[in-house]
Parts: sequence; C-alpha cells; structure tokens
Amino acid sequence: MAEETQAPAATSTPAATTEEVVVAEKPLTESPAPVPEPEVEEKKAEEPKEKEEVVAAEEQPKEAEEAAAAAAPAAAEEPELKIAQSVSFKEESNVVSELPEAQKKALEELKQLIQEALNKHEFTAPPPAPPAKEEEKKEEEAEKVVEIKEEAAEKTAEEAPITEEKKEEAPAAEAAPAAEAAPAAAVEEVKKEEEVEVKIEDKKEDVKEEATTTTVADVIAAPAVDEDGAKTVEAIEETIVAVASTEPPPPPAAESAPDASSSTKPEETKTEEPKTEEEAAPPPPPEEVFIYGIPLLGDDRSDVILLKFLRARDFKVKDAFTMIKNTVRWRKEFGIDSLLEEDLGNELEKVVFTKGVDKEGHPVCYNVYGGFQDKELYQNCFGDDEKSKKFLRWRIQFLEKSIRNLDFSPTGICTIVQINDLKNSPGPLKRELRQATNQALSILQDNYPEFVARQVFINVPWWYLAFNKMISPFLTQRTKSKFVFAGPSKSAETLFKYVAPEQVPVQYGGMSKDGDHEFTTSDAVTEIVIKPAAKHTIELPATESCTLVWELRVLGWEVSYGAEFSPSVENGYTVIVSKNRKLAPTDEAVIYDSFKAGEAGKVVITIDNQSSKKKKLLYRTKTKPVSS
Repeated sequence: MAEETQAPAATSTPAATTEEVVVAEKPLTESPAPVPEPEVEEKKAEEPKEKEEVVAAEEQPKEAEEAAAAAAPAAAEEPELKIAQSVSFKEESNVVSELPEAQKKALEELKQLIQEALNKHEFTAPPPAPPAKEEEKKEEEAEKVVEIKEEAAEKTAEEAPITEEKKEEAPAAEAAPAAEAAPAAAVEEVKKEEEVEVKIEDKKEDVKEEATTTTVADVIAAPAVDEDGAKTVEAIEETIVAVASTEPPPPPAAESAPDASSSTKPEETKTEEPKTEEEAAPPPPPEEVFIYGIPLLGDDRSDVILLKFLRARDFKVKDAFTMIKNTVRWRKEFGIDSLLEEDLGNELEKVVFTKGVDKEGHPVCYNVYGGFQDKELYQNCFGDDEKSKKFLRWRIQFLEKSIRNLDFSPTGICTIVQINDLKNSPGPLKRELRQATNQALSILQDNYPEFVARQVFINVPWWYLAFNKMISPFLTQRTKSKFVFAGPSKSAETLFKYVAPEQVPVQYGGMSKDGDHEFTTSDAVTEIVIKPAAKHTIELPATESCTLVWELRVLGWEVSYGAEFSPSVENGYTVIVSKNRKLAPTDEAVIYDSFKAGEAGKVVITIDNQSSKKKKLLYRTKTKPVSS
C-alpha cells in the first residue's frame, strides 16, 4: 500500500515553466488538486498575446472539466489552480573547459580589460591626467586668440563705414588735409592692431607674430596712397590680412632668426621632457583588488566570479567590466571590509536566518517577513532613516558572511537558495518596509550578481502579485526566471520539491528542529501520500534487546494515530505502545515515540485518514542497541 501511495508523488512532473505564471490544470490521476489560491489566478501581464493564449488554454480544460463532471458527478472533485514553478532554470557550469567557445572568448577579453585596469590602477584611483590638463590650457589659449581676433575684426568692420561716409561727404577742396589726417588715424589703428597681435604672440605663434609685426611696421613707414591721395583703414587692414595669409617674409634682421629658433626649441624640450621622465621612471606594480574575498585575477575562483558578472550582462564584455568597476567602487564606498567587523546586534536573527541545504547542496536562507508584525521590531528597523540604514547594513553584512562560506572552486557550490515567507507580512502599505525592500533589491542586483540559485516565495497572499508587478521592472529576466510562488496550502509541498523534509524547519512542514539530539539532518525522512478515507501502516522490525525510536508528522493532521508491538512468537501478547488518538491541525507538529523491545517482533504504526483529502506522511526511524 505504501508503494501505491508513493507512486503519484514519484511520477509527478513539474509545472510548466513561466516567470510567475499560474495555469489551470486538471488532475490526470485520482489524486485531487488542492484548493486554489486567489493570488495564483493571474498570468504574466507583460505580453498581451501570450496572456490571450493562456486564457484560451485555460478555457478549454474548463469545458472538458464540465463535461467530465456531468458524466461522473460522484467522482468529480473541485480542481485547483497551480502556481507554475521556474524549474527550467539550471545553473551553468563554471568549469572553463566546458564553456562554449563564445563564452570562453568573452571571459578572456574581460580578463584582459581587468588586467589593463589593474596596471593603470583604475579601480582604486583615476589615472594621472597632467597631459590632458596641458592640452586643455592650449585649447583655452587658442580659443582666447580666436576671440581677440574676432573682436578686432568687429571693431574694424564698425569703423570702416564711418570712414567711407566721411570721405564721400568731404568737399573736394578739403581732400588734401584729409589725406594728411587719414594716415595719422590709420597709424593709430595699426598700432592698436599691433598691440593685439603682440598679446597673441606672447601666448602662442611667436615666429608668425614677429614676421607679421615687422610687415605692419613697414606698412606704417611707407603707406600706399590711392588715387584720391588718402590711405584708408580698409587698405591697411587688407594689407595686414594678406600678410598673415601668405608665407612670412624673410626676417629683416639676423636677430629674429635666433629668436625664432630659441622660441621653438624650448617648446620642443618641454614636450619631450615629460616623455623622457616617464620612460625613465619604472611603472608601478599592478594593484590588487579583492571582491567577496576573492582576487579579481589569480586562480580558478577568480574565473567563477567573473563568470557571474558576464552572465548577469548576457556575456557583453564591456557591460560586465563596467559592472565590476561599479561594484568595486560601491563596496569601497559602503565600507564592506569594515562592515564585516561591525556589531549590529542579533534582534533580527529570527527574521533572517540560514538553515540546512537544498537537494543540490545550496545553503538555504529564510526571510520571515511576518516577523515585522512586531511593532517594536518594526520601529527599531524602520523608525527613521538612520534605523533603515542600519537594517540595510545588517542585511548586507549577513549576506557577505554567507558568501564567505561558499565554495568558489569551479565545481563548488557558490550560490544560495532564498525562501521568502510572506505569512502575516505587513504588506505594501508599510512605506518604510517597501522602500527598504526596493533599495535592498537594487543593491543586490547591481552588486551581487548570480548569487541566488532560486527565490521561493511561500504563503503568498492575494495582494503580493500586484506588489510583484511593481518591483518586476527593476529585475532582469534572468532573475525573474528563478522565482517560484506558492500559496499557504501548497507551501510545504513546494518546499519539498527543492529541499528535503529533514532539512526543512518544523514551522514550514519539515522535520528539522533545534536541539534535536536523537535525529539530525543526516537522517533521511520518508514521504508517503495517504489517500482519502484510507489507512496506512508502518512496520518497524525489532530484534531482541533493542530500542526502536521514531518520529512522524502528517501535514494538516486530521488523522488518527496509534502504535503497538507484536512479538514474533506465537500466542504472544500484543503491547499497546501508543493508544489510538485523533490529531487535529492545532496539535503538536511532530510526534516523537519509542519502544524498548525485550524480544523479537515488530512495531506497527497505523495512520487512519478519514478525511476527504489526501495527506502527506513524513517519518523516520532508528534502532538502538540496548547497552548491557
């Protein structure tokens, strides 16, 4: 009978994989489906087309269900909506030789970028930038030169029309005096232009400026006179522009050549001296940067860390490199190294704790949101900004300590499983808790990539799907693919898919309890499904002079339990070990019992399920010799 009841559990297949998708499924076996949870009736609302397909898919089973119910109303039972689990997600290998070629290439490129950054000390300090400053100064000076030239051109353009007007209005009789006054005014303008040019030459273009200045002096000494006998400002300006645009004339004196050479040589020396000093000075050794206690470059563990960042950015090397630099910067600003040594108290140890491992060996961390119903604890954590910051630091400290216990070897376990218990959670109306949760999610996703193998949400209330939609845009698709949701009636069953019952705490339907010296997590638990209105018996053989010890529980109870000892000899007396009694859901979670046998025989444990629902039985036994 035990084999018959175990068969449905062994042959059950996981639900279709979706992000947080709920599908209506009809039971294919005799086992009835559980009661539907209100929060599981909503589909993923990101793609309308997919949603319509799912709705259509749901309607078809419903029609078939109605027909089947009409044909056999006595055997029909209320169907249930099941929360689809993200069971398709599977962790990739961290062994480099097993990676696809494209991923190997991306890893090598990322390592090269990191090595170059380490050589330049880009992680701890920005690279020195004196050359850039010199270039900026030169650019600023060139801009000033251009501005000065533009201002001089504007002034000249404004005064030129005035001179033309005066020239036209002046009588022909006054042409001679005007011709004498014009060169004088032109000389003054040229002198102004010369002063501007001299200022420009002091900053830049010494050689060109000297040649230009000399030419202007020649023009002043022998100005050209037009037919009217007047030298206009326009003529002087055109001469200056023409000289500047053509090749500079040979220097009038031998002194200008040495000046020009002397003015250019120091510039060449100035530009070459820093290069010589840089070449002569030995380069500093590459900096050493650690992250999660592991060097960025060094051994196989470093490759595992780099692969986490690459996977978080879909193997886009530059994006992964930027993420690493930002993470290193954030860890320094947040003070992670000193945070590990801080004493932040232990009042939250019942709200966040690690216990056991899952079936693949990942450590399991439990987050109990219902603990914040305690008003005093809530105020201590979120009463003001300082308390919220302290809570965040405590949570990051807890995560950092958990990460330090992981195995970052290529074949080791370097991720954790998060169990989020939403029973009695304060809900989204608690603004402080919502803000702290969003801030923590942002920090974890940006600075702790690929550290969570699976996120399991249990005891999910009706309002959580709406809240999850609100935070969903801040999560990557890869992160959301790891999410698993379960309502209150399916929480234990969902946990047992990923965590063995002996590893699950008692309060979540398992058999693990603190201070248990008789059984440990190494003692496996047997799972059996008892059909409605059926009995199940467990026989424990006993040798002469031994003690049988067992513990068991039935999820939800509402069954009768009894145990007796039957000796192997004929006509022996049956001994009642535990009188038959009915257990309610409010009774003790786990029954612990034992029997000391003085003769060979067996202990028979009987579980009678008279309810209309199937029940899950968990038990484990141990035989201990009697010391003489």
